[in-house]
Amino acid sequence: MRVRVEVSTTATELPWPKVLAPGRSLIYDLLAREAPAVGRQLHAAGAGPYGMVPLGHGAPVFPRAAKAKGRYAVGGRGQVELGSPLFEVVNVLAQGVKRRELLDWGGAAFRVLSVAIVEPPSFASGRARFRTTTPVVMKGTGRDETGARSTRQAWLLPADTEFPVFFQRNLRRKAETLGLDPEVSLTRISWIGAKRSFSVGHGLKPGAPVEVELTGPPETLQAIWSWGLGQANAAGFGWVTA
Repeated sequence: MRVRVEVSTTATELPWPKVLAPGRSLIYDLLAREAPAVGRQLHAAGAGPYGMVPLGHGAPVFPRAAKAKGRYAVGGRGQVELGSPLFEVVNVLAQGVKRRELLDWGGAAFRVLSVAIVEPPSFASGRARFRTTTPVVMKGTGRDETGARSTRQAWLLPADTEFPVFFQRNLRRKAETLGLDPEVSLTRISWIGAKRSFSVGHGLKPGAPVEVELTGPPETLQAIWSWGLGQANAAGFGWVTA
């Protein structure tokens, strides 16, 4: 499920380091005020056997903002989405946003116009096609073709040989974290966007937007839609918009 926040702003751009980074702080601030025990648990230890954090968010989107090369344009009316496969978390986030008139997104003031909870599609066929607007990040083994470790920061891009294996493993771990049927599979990567790196804490995380085709139990696909693809979803990566 998602919290869709309609906003407006007089700002005209966001610095690139502030496109994604404010979302995680906003989510934890909302949890700290509305459900502090839940926020502390997720921040300290995550959930389930892998300590994963079932939270996600996208970058602010302002469709009518004047575009300019080299900057992230905002302005006028737009929206911010927050998400989680856990209803109790989504409900808390929605309540918290409704109590605010403004959201501080990296120094830009977003006036809250409306807040709605959005249900995931049904995925009744057991098939889904997901496209992300933020990069999907994924780490691999860091080993070269001989099996020797060549790096500790083994960021993978969607065209890399190891990517499908680690991507599918991530999907199944998410399902296991939530106690859902883990028989979800990546069947095809149908589109890869441009590589981009974002700093959301310590160092840059590189990745690329993707469109993927998945098969699996409908409830598991719904949870993934609500959570995001790949790693670091709580930092804004892998946000699914279609």
